[in-house]
Amino acid sequence: MGLSKTERKLRIRRRIRKVSFGTEARPRLSVFRSNKEIYAQLIDDDKGVTLAAASSRDKDVDAKGSKSEVATNVGKAIAEKALKLGFEAVAFDRGGNLYHGRIKSLAEGAREAGLKF
Repeated sequence: MGLSKTERKLRIRRRIRKVSFGTEARPRLSVFRSNKEIYAQLIDDDKGVTLAAASSRDKDVDAKGSKSEVATNVGKAIAEKALKLGFEAVAFDRGGNLYHGRIKSLAEGAREAGLKF
């Protein structure tokens, strides 16, 4: 019998985390996607500290429109916070999700705002 959906996602997440590691100079951009919301964090894995966060629930993020449009706005918001903190490059951690749909929209929004990964 094959893997369940959650087991497959956990296996992919572990495989990504072996490679994607955030440092003080280049933090990890971690993305979590639920059915309704999307969240992004900048994490320094050396210290185990979250440096900045943005989500579709924040008041400063425009949460109107389709889920992909909201994800793009969250990507732009996290990129603005990263640039304000002095980070131009990040390690992208898609959290076991496929690089498609809302994850791709968030990444493209962050790239439009000036973040490199």
